[in-house]
Amino acid sequence: MLSIPKTKNNKTMSEITLKGNPIHTSGQLPEAGTIAADFSLTGRDLGEVKLSAHKGKKVILNIFPSLDTDVCAASVRKFNQEVSDLENTVVISISKDLPFAHGRFCSTEGIENVITASEFKNYDFSKAYGLDIIDGPLAGLHSRCVVVVDTKGKVAYTEQVPEITQEPDYEKAIEAIKNL
Repeated sequence: MLSIPKTKNNKTMSEITLKGNPIHTSGQLPEAGTIAADFSLTGRDLGEVKLSAHKGKKVILNIFPSLDTDVCAASVRKFNQEVSDLENTVVISISKDLPFAHGRFCSTEGIENVITASEFKNYDFSKAYGLDIIDGPLAGLHSRCVVVVDTKGKVAYTEQVPEITQEPDYEKAIEAIKNL
C-alpha cells in the first residue's frame, strides 16, 4: 500500500520531482470548487497585491520558484502573451523573488499584461495553498503551479507541475479560463 507523506502537522504533502529526484511540498493545492484563499503579497511597486481586489474577474495564479530560471521566466512571458486576448482576465505571477527583481524582469522583457507579486514579507499565501518546497535544493521556494479562479472566487482548475523543470500546461489553464 502506497503511503502519502505527511508534514509535522499531519498535513498531506505532495511529491514532485527535481530532475527526477523526489521532493515534497508543504501541502496540496486547493481543490476545484473550493473558495480560493485570499492573500496579501507585495507588487513590484511595493504596493499590496490581493486576490480579493480582482473579484468579478477570472484570475490565473502563475506560481513558480524564481524568475532567474529559464522555465519560470518562460511561464511569465507565455501568460503575458496569452492573456492579452482574454477579456476580464488577470494573471498574477507569484514567487519569493524580491519585488525589485519582478520589476526589473518585467521592464527588461516588456511584460505589461501580468501582475507580479512577491511573497517575501508575508507567508500566508504559501501556507494556504500548500505549495512550498520543504526539502531538496529548492527548499523554501514555491513549487511550479497554476491555479485558475473564477469570477466568484472559486478554484476552477489547478496544476502542480510534477517535474519542476517542466513548464505548466498552458493550454489547459487557458481552456479553463475560456470555459468560465
